[in-house]
Amino acid sequence: MSDSIGDRPPEDLTAKARIRDAAITLFAERGIGAISVREIAAAAGVSGGLVRHHFGSKSGLRAECDSYVLDRFLRIKERALLGDGLAEASFVATAEPALLLYWRYFAHSLLDGSAAADAIFSELVDLAQRWVEDNAGGRITHPRPYAALLVAMETGSLMMREQLSREFGADVLSHEGYLQLAEAKLEFYSKPLLTPEVAGRALEALGRLGKQRRPEGESKDDTSS
Repeated sequence: MSDSIGDRPPEDLTAKARIRDAAITLFAERGIGAISVREIAAAAGVSGGLVRHHFGSKSGLRAECDSYVLDRFLRIKERALLGDGLAEASFVATAEPALLLYWRYFAHSLLDGSAAADAIFSELVDLAQRWVEDNAGGRITHPRPYAALLVAMETGSLMMREQLSREFGADVLSHEGYLQLAEAKLEFYSKPLLTPEVAGRALEALGRLGKQRRPEGESKDDTSS
């Protein structure tokens, strides 16, 4: 697998690819707004004029980075969720550097209100829904909202990176902190906090509450239109 930026010598990349990879790394470290074209050019070992030649502007370069990160990020997630990647030590070890980089990039994109971040979120929900439908054995009543909540929990941890890192004692987007976060998430997902009986009673209570608050004569289907 060669999804990790930096896994090839710079001389093996075209100048355009070196510029893109340098920009992704810098954007992931400090955010899009904090990086200049001059800094990107220096990191890539090219001139600012060559950056403009290939991408036209910083906005054009960002669009290229967004597209690249979205494609690579989803390839890794598809392998992890829809293949056997989560259970393969070699895949996890190889994918981790790229995932950390893309999560950092995604975190800054979320803070910037990027359209690419919205696209990544929606694509991740699609992937999660497919995984839930294939693996939950019909136990999930509403797969789409469930998948959306899963992805929101994942991305929400990015938005609270500082707070989580403080509690973990390590940056959750560093190697050490990410491993701790991944282990905590596996425990969270594999060990239910509620017994089936308690969950069933809570669902019944929510159902009664919904009926009480629904206007008389209005069906459940009417509220979703």
